[in-house]
Amino acid sequence: MDWELFIQHAVCGFLPLMAVLAVYFIILFAAKKKQTIAHIIMSFVFCFYLVGILTMTGIWWFRSFSPNFNWIPFVDMIKGPVDTVLNVVLFLPLGLFLPILYKQFDKIWKVALAGFLISLSVEIVQMFGCGSTDINDLMTNTIGTCLGYFVFLLLNKIISKPQLKSFRVEGAQCYYELPIFWVSAILVMTTIQLPIFHAFF
Repeated sequence: MDWELFIQHAVCGFLPLMAVLAVYFIILFAAKKKQTIAHIIMSFVFCFYLVGILTMTGIWWFRSFSPNFNWIPFVDMIKGPVDTVLNVVLFLPLGLFLPILYKQFDKIWKVALAGFLISLSVEIVQMFGCGSTDINDLMTNTIGTCLGYFVFLLLNKIISKPQLKSFRVEGAQCYYELPIFWVSAILVMTTIQLPIFHAFF
């Protein structure tokens, strides 16, 4: 992994996404939906992480539709244990962010479903010349998300309820905010991110 290249693409993707987030929270304020400073700051950190997922999985350009499938489970996990561990680690923060940011993500199955759907969307986008679509990635990414939730459960024992509440939102926002963040990140990374990268680097 060329870490300098990774950071460059991640930054070029996050800069326009920051503008999207700013507009999003301005709209919420205009709609008189109360937001805490802690939640807004954590949302920006979370979105940088989402851009990081896309960058690490090679989604920083769009090519022609050229799917490359691997439907055989477990074989590559044995052949390439390092990649398996990295896939788990990559999605572990997702399982930690979700219950911190959103009150409704209070069950393991909800967190696992979100991890699976986000991983599935990555595999679908990778059909456009951004990598291979691998069933093993779906499994390891979902496992990593679940492990992140277990880390949250451990941290939840030492984090005070007022502190946790300052980061969280509840109600309908828990369900529409994550898709907005994720779809925005994908659109930014597959459209304007690359021209920004070429302009600066």
